[in-house]
Amino acid sequence: MDNLNNKIKWILQEKYNGKLTKSAKKDIERLKRGEPLDYIIGFTEFLGCKIDLSKKPLIPRPETEFLVEKAINEDLRFKNYDLRILDLFSGSGCIGIAVLKHIKNSHVTFADSEKNALEQIKINARINFPDMTDAKRFEFILSDVFGNILKNKKFDYIFANPPYIPESRKNKVQKSVLEYEPKEALFGGREGLLYIRKFLAKAKNFLNPAGKIYMEFDSIQKNKIEKLLKKYRYKNYEFQKDQFGKFRYLSAK
Repeated sequence: MDNLNNKIKWILQEKYNGKLTKSAKKDIERLKRGEPLDYIIGFTEFLGCKIDLSKKPLIPRPETEFLVEKAINEDLRFKNYDLRILDLFSGSGCIGIAVLKHIKNSHVTFADSEKNALEQIKINARINFPDMTDAKRFEFILSDVFGNILKNKKFDYIFANPPYIPESRKNKVQKSVLEYEPKEALFGGREGLLYIRKFLAKAKNFLNPAGKIYMEFDSIQKNKIEKLLKKYRYKNYEFQKDQFGKFRYLSAK
């Protein structure tokens, strides 16, 4: 209850200047029903970018923000040539938007299988890059994994945050997530490896010679993912932990 009260106080102060208006009352009812706070606010922050959530995409997670910040600060920032980047399973577009904002020599291709997600990404591109001269730095592709990505298209970096929650663990997912967030962005088959398997089977074919993959996953999948990496002949890879000490990211060349 304390958590709910804190959220109510936050909304009243930040969204309604402390006034209990009709709209505020409606938002409080939404909160009480379990709707995520970020949807009610309408946006979230991600590495200094404003990420609109009006189309109800998957809400960006702190673990994802941690990964992207680390990749930007420890890797991308030191490349002095034009970087071609693919943000696959884009969702809200938060990863690619953050890369575009912090890496000025980047060009990002956003790809997602849902039309709704692409509309959301376009909204976020307009919000964060109102100057139309930036438009040449990004493109949007409707694609189921690599289905509509041209076979001769190569990237320096591929960021992938695929649906990876196992169907078998649905009962462990927070109720508000199950009821409000898009299921197609959450679940990856019985073991959660459906899209990870499809991704790893083809990803290296879309990398430049010195290219690199960053992929998010569930820590319980680490051993099975390593077997997939060996099956698809990835020789240079590393598993990394998130800010909570759990294996959460894969980097592979």
